[in-house]
Amino acid sequence: MKLGLFLMPSHPPERAPIDAQNWDLHCLKLADSYSLEEAWIGEHFTAPWEPVPSPDILIAQALMQTKKIKLGTGAHLLPFHHPVELASRVAYLDHLAQGRYMFGIGSGGLQSDHELFGIDMENGEHRERTRESLDIILGLWDHVDGSFNYEGKFWQVNIPDPKDYAFANLRTHITPFQKPHPPIGVAGASPGSDSLKLAGERGYIPMSLGLNEVYVASHWDAVEEGAKSKGKTPPSRSEWRIVRDIWVAETDEEAREGALNGMLGRAWREYLHPLFSFGAYPFVEYMKHDESMSNEDVTIEYMLDNLWIVGSPDTVTEKIRNLYSTVGGFGHLLWLTFDHSEDSENYETSMRLLAEKVMPRLSDLTG
Repeated sequence: MKLGLFLMPSHPPERAPIDAQNWDLHCLKLADSYSLEEAWIGEHFTAPWEPVPSPDILIAQALMQTKKIKLGTGAHLLPFHHPVELASRVAYLDHLAQGRYMFGIGSGGLQSDHELFGIDMENGEHRERTRESLDIILGLWDHVDGSFNYEGKFWQVNIPDPKDYAFANLRTHITPFQKPHPPIGVAGASPGSDSLKLAGERGYIPMSLGLNEVYVASHWDAVEEGAKSKGKTPPSRSEWRIVRDIWVAETDEEAREGALNGMLGRAWREYLHPLFSFGAYPFVEYMKHDESMSNEDVTIEYMLDNLWIVGSPDTVTEKIRNLYSTVGGFGHLLWLTFDHSEDSENYETSMRLLAEKVMPRLSDLTG
């Protein structure tokens, strides 16, 4: 099993953007120093608790300050970008990364983001746009010779004929450094996620933004369903990434205290728990281990005991093994990282214990 980070990135609303960016860079440099495999950076437009609309800017800076860790968007939300512009940016960044870049994509999960861009999330327009955008991006990378034209529902793309502009050598020319393209990851959270079906259809990296273990296990069903629909073999479970809230300390008592009263607990109390409990995000239903529970029973303390991976190295090792067994195997554990800049010493301790005391004990888990 390999270890990585998932940065939403999350910061409390009072944090200045430059301070938030510096903390994220600190996390990525620290992860690189502890030999974490990868980190995925999120993108949102209407969430003060997730205040990064340009993950590629953070990745570009982090590439200059790290040596080995792979960095990916987790994810570029395709409905909100013109695919020609995004294809060029992604290909360019892939050259700067020289093999350390991953292209994570998603449809977007915040209703408020979709309203901002005028996209009908209720009727699945965001999913349609995601598939169309991806087809255009891949088509552009495959046809820089000028033979690509796409008449879609949302976008129309026509590559100019290079012969018409031979006098100045004007032509499409930016393709990725990695061939045929960087690894593509697909993030999904909803039941029967269409995004995860897409991962199965095309053999991409599936990433589950996980809640309870039984619910997360069903995500692999979506991957297999997508592969079956196209007559393909699903991706290996060793490629499956699962995101979890994690906090490790020397003792269980210290870990619980740090999780509940640190930024992990605050972010859930003030942002994530309300988000998942109301309106268009009824994910609190998928946090329960017993369907007869009321929503009010899904407290922060309940999540600590039943959803988060919190404890001493021994306890955390056992919890990860239980997760692995319940979901049927996976290859990459992604630590959902919050802004612990006011408790950076304990954050580094948590990373050190996870990397040096926990992960070596899980080397037999290969997915």
